[in-house]
Amino acid sequence: MWGSHTGKRLAEPGRRMAGRRQALLGPAALLVVAQLVWAPDPYGEECRSKTYPPSGPTFKGNVPTYVINLDLPASKRWDNLMHDKKTELKTVVQNIKDIANTFFPSGKVVDIVDNKIAHLTATLPYPFNEELQGIANSSGIPLGEIVIFNIFYEIFTVCTSIVAEDKTGKLYHARNLDFGLFLGWDVKNNSWTLTRELKPLVVNLDFQRNNKTVFRSTNFAGYIGMVSGVKPDLFTLTMNERFSLDGGYVGIFEWFLGRRDGMWMGFLTRTVLENATSYQDAKDRLSKTRLLAPAYFILGGKNSGEGCVITRSRTATLDIWDLDIQKGTWYVLETNYDRWKPPLVLDNRRTPAMKCLNQTMQENISLPRIYDVLSTKPVLNKLTVCTTLMEVYNGHTETYLRECPDPCSPW
Repeated sequence: MWGSHTGKRLAEPGRRMAGRRQALLGPAALLVVAQLVWAPDPYGEECRSKTYPPSGPTFKGNVPTYVINLDLPASKRWDNLMHDKKTELKTVVQNIKDIANTFFPSGKVVDIVDNKIAHLTATLPYPFNEELQGIANSSGIPLGEIVIFNIFYEIFTVCTSIVAEDKTGKLYHARNLDFGLFLGWDVKNNSWTLTRELKPLVVNLDFQRNNKTVFRSTNFAGYIGMVSGVKPDLFTLTMNERFSLDGGYVGIFEWFLGRRDGMWMGFLTRTVLENATSYQDAKDRLSKTRLLAPAYFILGGKNSGEGCVITRSRTATLDIWDLDIQKGTWYVLETNYDRWKPPLVLDNRRTPAMKCLNQTMQENISLPRIYDVLSTKPVLNKLTVCTTLMEVYNGHTETYLRECPDPCSPW
């Protein structure tokens, strides 16, 4: 299996980098680098087992479900959810504003958000423009701040996604949603402030038309894009941020300046979940649409072999990694780094996750066993808001709020 050879594939770039370091660094500096690269992860642990059904200190609670009625006018679809969650949403938005004011104490950034960005909402395609306005109306939060709340998911989402196939051809899709990196560290509680404040906003959504489910998703209340979703009996989908120099900041800046040919990642996943008619249709749409930010799309289908990671720049598909049972690839896994490159030394969730999947073995794989993998530190970390488990059959979805007790990696 590809995963079982990961260490060999990643070792070659590491040796080449080490050679370059020797030409640039003195012996003392080389010793520090070596300790960072080769020392055991201080937050790592042996692969967890029997963590499902969720309980204990890593489990923070279940998630409520709301129906989003697509037959309603776009501006009214989110009213019921906002009625229940507007206080929690205001808390998170205020936190974001406080962070902005820390870096720009003049208050000009918040002023621009409230008075300038709101006008750009009209340039967004239907129904997103009207839905954002509706959320602003029902929550009492300025429209520009609702737009910024949605933009944050284009650039601050750090996640782990897995699609795996068992020996019978059954497919499983799961993810840890990690969010809040560098957005306020609470020294007293040893946690990310925004990560903690987002947990009350996590909801399961059932998007319906004519009283029938079109798709289901796990979302933050107030966010109209999709980061995790399932279209019953057709496909499952998650989205991970891709760290790149040509990143989301660039695309968002271009959008501010008037360039409109790139689609927001969350809007694309929402459109695919709502309109795609098959696994292949979804795969084509995710591969070919120009984006506002680079991304990884992790897609699962309903038939054996239907699972892939699509690596995207803003303008092109760079790689598609497919399940290939005949060649031993019974799972695909994505964090936030290209699979042909080593992950950042200080953020290696890939290796422990693959280790635990390989130890589990295909004949034992199931949603509970994948939950074990996603409960193992540092795959579970201080940024982890929730874990979502999905099966395409009947659109099965489970979501659990998470906590990572100390000692625990900050990311």
